[in-house]
Amino acid sequence: MIRQACILCAGMGTRLKPFTDLAPKPMLPLLGVPMIELNIKRFRQFGVTEFFVNLHYLPEVLTNYLGDGSRLGVRIHYHFEPELLGTAGGIKSFEDQLDEEFFLLYGDTFSNVNYGVMETVWRQKTRGIGMQTMIQTEDYADADVAELDERGRILAVHPKPHTSSYANAFRMRGVFILRREILRYVPAGTYFEIGRHLLPAVVAGGESFLGYVSSDFSKGIDTIAKWKEVEKQLCASGFVEH
Repeated sequence: MIRQACILCAGMGTRLKPFTDLAPKPMLPLLGVPMIELNIKRFRQFGVTEFFVNLHYLPEVLTNYLGDGSRLGVRIHYHFEPELLGTAGGIKSFEDQLDEEFFLLYGDTFSNVNYGVMETVWRQKTRGIGMQTMIQTEDYADADVAELDERGRILAVHPKPHTSSYANAFRMRGVFILRREILRYVPAGTYFEIGRHLLPAVVAGGESFLGYVSSDFSKGIDTIAKWKEVEKQLCASGFVEH
């Protein structure tokens, strides 16, 4: 079983001001509970007990709340970035501590993904260097887009903003399983994004990076409207904090 997860928490949350004036996006409350706490508890249900969190904006708000993770029954390691390193650069900082396989979650994404099923599909697929949740849709103006082949491998990545439309578009979502070896594509100490830099480099290098097509609910919260949508979803599902 995969026992580790990285949660990327270094973003500035500019589009959610003034709500992010005093706290980073992963600390936004969802029905009164910080989003990062809900995400950690969801992972823990599937046996993930060790977490790696990168920090930049208001880092003490996160560290003071989560501590070493023992209150939540997990272990949390932190890395502060004096200068932002991007989504892929943020993972690179933990390279020496990561197992061969690990989950990755964008810190501004609320995820209700069934990680057990996701890992089972990962085991069944032809060996790849990584896998990302995605859904086929024509609604992708605010998201990176992937095109997949018949075996579910990424053929091309189209980062936002888009100037074209794609006939076979899969909206890329913020949950991944990655092999540590993918980090050889990420230069140390350099700003490097997953969608804009890492995945195109991986595909160009002939690697097999897979799409995990799933209807499990997950939503990146970068606007107030999306924040409200997630809370509405939680209410509709009968959410109860444990």
